[in-house]
Amino acid sequence: MTLLHTPPSVGFDQPFEMLSACHERVQRSLALLGRLAAHLPKAGADPAARDAARDVLRYFDLAAPQHHEDEERHVLPRLRALGQAEVADRLAADHVAMHAAWLALRPGLLALRDEGRLPDTAAWPAFAARYEAHIALEETQAYPAVRAALAAGEAAAMGDEMAGRRRG
Repeated sequence: MTLLHTPPSVGFDQPFEMLSACHERVQRSLALLGRLAAHLPKAGADPAARDAARDVLRYFDLAAPQHHEDEERHVLPRLRALGQAEVADRLAADHVAMHAAWLALRPGLLALRDEGRLPDTAAWPAFAARYEAHIALEETQAYPAVRAALAAGEAAAMGDEMAGRRRG
């Protein structure tokens, strides 16, 4: 089984590629959440469902918060400096809303994983849609603008900080 929390294949020496690779992992986790929602009415809380819940929990509990912190430290301030405060503010508000939505979904996934209780999946599509819209804004506007404005050495410093925070 492929674990969703394994690091992306790109390194921190390419911070924007790392951020985009994280988006791919988010999308895989959201797709797994969608498949899980479709699976539950047919098969219930079988071992496959419980494993899927475990994988989704692992990603959104561990990797997603790190990714959001990367953006809040390195992308959003630079967007503001570039005069794109509206985009930065929207992305920051998304982070808050996505975290709140995750905290609402999490207990149902924990109950599925730990006790085999079926969760209410009604909010799952909205959670996924918010993440997808957020990723699209970052990939089409935020990342290209910030990447183009970085001075020599800033990308390396950004990647070093991201890696250092993960090492503790």
